[in-house]
Amino acid sequence: MTRYPKRGKNYRWTVKELEAIPVEWQGDTLADGDGLQGEVRLTGEGLLVSWRYAFKWEGKVKRFYCGSWPAVTLESIRAARDDARATIKRGVNPCDQKKAEEIEAQRAVLAILAEAERERAGNLLVRDLALTWLANGVRRKDENAEVKRILHKDVLPIIGDIPLRNLKEDDLLGVLRRIVKRDANRLAVMVDGLIRQMLSWAERRQPWRGLLIEGNPADLVQVENVVDPDYDLNNVRDRVLSDDELRELRDIFARMQHGFENAPDRRKATRPVVLTTQIALWVCLGALTRIGETVKARWEHVDFAERTWFIPKENVKRVRGGSRDHVVHLSDFLFDLFKLLKRRTGHSPYCFPSRLAGDEPELATHLSPMAVSKQVGDRQVCFKDRIALKNRRNDDSLVLAEGRNGNWTPHDLRRTGATIMETLGVEEKIIDLCQNHAIHTGANKIRRHYLHADNRPRMRRAWESLSEHLIKTVGEPNFLILHPAYQSLDLSQQLDAV
Repeated sequence: MTRYPKRGKNYRWTVKELEAIPVEWQGDTLADGDGLQGEVRLTGEGLLVSWRYAFKWEGKVKRFYCGSWPAVTLESIRAARDDARATIKRGVNPCDQKKAEEIEAQRAVLAILAEAERERAGNLLVRDLALTWLANGVRRKDENAEVKRILHKDVLPIIGDIPLRNLKEDDLLGVLRRIVKRDANRLAVMVDGLIRQMLSWAERRQPWRGLLIEGNPADLVQVENVVDPDYDLNNVRDRVLSDDELRELRDIFARMQHGFENAPDRRKATRPVVLTTQIALWVCLGALTRIGETVKARWEHVDFAERTWFIPKENVKRVRGGSRDHVVHLSDFLFDLFKLLKRRTGHSPYCFPSRLAGDEPELATHLSPMAVSKQVGDRQVCFKDRIALKNRRNDDSLVLAEGRNGNWTPHDLRRTGATIMETLGVEEKIIDLCQNHAIHTGANKIRRHYLHADNRPRMRRAWESLSEHLIKTVGEPNFLILHPAYQSLDLSQQLDAV
């Protein structure tokens, strides 16, 4: 229903008349003259009148929205109607013009946002790139824990707050030189590799690519000119412990334990290497396992009846092509070690439990590989250019052969065991299998699909040959008897008691 002001059709609505509109008029049309019409609507906030200007365009009736009262005053609504009439006289559809203005306004907004985004992207920092790369560009077996540790410790504190577009060769050299100054050449090479990977990833993706338009600064860095001149960039470590050094290591462990047990005041005495650490080192030697695989061992995977130790692939070092499960034969040397270990750590699901978990079973976890490496390295400080570290050992108690052959690491024991196998005449392929190395790689990788002989008997013989040599060299595992946990029984009784 069309309604008019009280004064008649030729008059306009007043504010007072609009305020007096009853609810019953909802949906009715108000005529204001000169083509301006308002529709009465009821909202949660009360009545409103939506005004539109009706006009003909190309033979059809069009309506131009002028505003809603009372949000917009009647004067403004009528002025909008007048502007629309003037636009029509110019031959322009006011509805189309309004759409064009809205589009233009939206474009202006988008342009401002784009400019702000360009400005933000132009100011992205090296830290922003590193965090994005860690989230989307790299995936390591440890969930990038080691990469994060290196970046947050040795890279981002130095160059993290530099805008990526301003990153220079000198900035990267500064990072590497700080590391080399700590006599950490290998770490410097690792950091150089990580930075190269990160920047190479950035070169192929926006917005990072636009920030490296002047080139990748890592391409200008020659790490061989940064590390010490005598450092081997190939990092092919070939340290092998001799039989004499193995006996010396056995005697050092014994002297440490004996000195501690007989000290007048043990609170002030130098503590020996933890027994579980000692056993872990001898296991690396006798099983040819990596220290990481060793300390992750669980008792559910050790079968004394079958004399086997199962290493699931998730505990194995990740290699190209995928990791594999591994089964180690428990030779006499290894069998006795695990029997002794069972007596000490059998309460835990882990063969080498971490002491950080305390006695809480749900918190149980394995000993950290780094903990073992640190215990060995902290006792060979003559090979390290560093100040004494707080709450850490800082001595040379584990230096072998008076240091003539350099330092040794847990991984060197794995290499030593493999070398002993070689001297005993074990076939190289069998040694690789005992180490769980990938064989038939490169041009020969097709052999993996055709050669499936059961090599387990030969692998068992290889481990037994190594065991015989180690027992002959350092003796049976009774060299651990000095520890209080084993002093009450002789070796045969201990093994039977377990």
